[in-house]
Amino acid sequence: MIVDCAIYRDGHRAEGPEDFSDALAEARAAGGFVWIGLHEPGEEEFDHVTQEFQLHPLAVEDALKAHQRPKLEVYDDSLFLVLKPVVYEQESDAVTTGEVMVFLGEGFVVTVRHGEGTPLAAVRRRLEQEPELLAKGPTSVLYALSDAAVDHYLEVAGELQTDLEELETEVFSPDSGGSRNTASRIYTFKRQVLEFRRATGPLALPMSRLAGTGSFGGPVPFVDDKARPFFGDVSDHLTRVNESVEGLDRLVSDILSAHLAQMSVRQNDDMRKISSWAAMAAIPTMIAGIYGMNFEHMPELRWVWSYPAVIALMAALEVLLYRMFKQRGWL
Repeated sequence: MIVDCAIYRDGHRAEGPEDFSDALAEARAAGGFVWIGLHEPGEEEFDHVTQEFQLHPLAVEDALKAHQRPKLEVYDDSLFLVLKPVVYEQESDAVTTGEVMVFLGEGFVVTVRHGEGTPLAAVRRRLEQEPELLAKGPTSVLYALSDAAVDHYLEVAGELQTDLEELETEVFSPDSGGSRNTASRIYTFKRQVLEFRRATGPLALPMSRLAGTGSFGGPVPFVDDKARPFFGDVSDHLTRVNESVEGLDRLVSDILSAHLAQMSVRQNDDMRKISSWAAMAAIPTMIAGIYGMNFEHMPELRWVWSYPAVIALMAALEVLLYRMFKQRGWL
């Protein structure tokens, strides 16, 4: 469905015709641009937009099907950028991702949103309150969307860092006991970090290209060259995010290894205790088994103090074994 459609001239929103073709012609004639926002459009609904703005069929297919990785593609008549905004859910401590596809061309911007929590509405309000930025044309929309998504990445990275510290405290707490619930939480957290990494990692290449850094120093069509420093700032923030994600991934792997090592040590301690008690139980069992064979000619059978002596011998051996195991730390 079409969420919003507006013409912008000199950084201000203006009323225009409802027909896309007429709106585009009017915007170009006035030196402005058209910004159309759609939410999970259907194929028939998107056909009209595709025909009016001459969008490339491969990019249209990606926009309709979604489930794309962040990327930047340049076509003859438009530029196609995929962003994956991330949402951190406080109640479940879970990371979910949406998708924003941006078509950018001469005099128009078409944004397609999939999922919830994407920054389109907030970005549009922000730009409309900053006419100087909005007056720079469609490039300002591309920059604002990228900047909003990456800034939110930083917030999510901070939330994940807090969760990791809580998880670390739980793992290394003496009372944790190495429960299966802890291992499940570590695994779930690692899945969240992986989901986050899928959104942030592939975006580094498109941002570098828009910023004109590295091996992508050539100009990008439909993007104002004066916007390179702004995209460079977004790229720097994204680098911080990716470094933070890599650190989270390494730390959670180390915590998982430490947790498994703790569980192994606890299991070894349990086995030592079980073996010690089994050894202590084996001695009286052996002595009792010998005297229970009911042979007629056995030593001390007719001695008056034989029974108390055997009991005392068992007790002495048990005390000796207990002290030996205690000194070795097995009990």
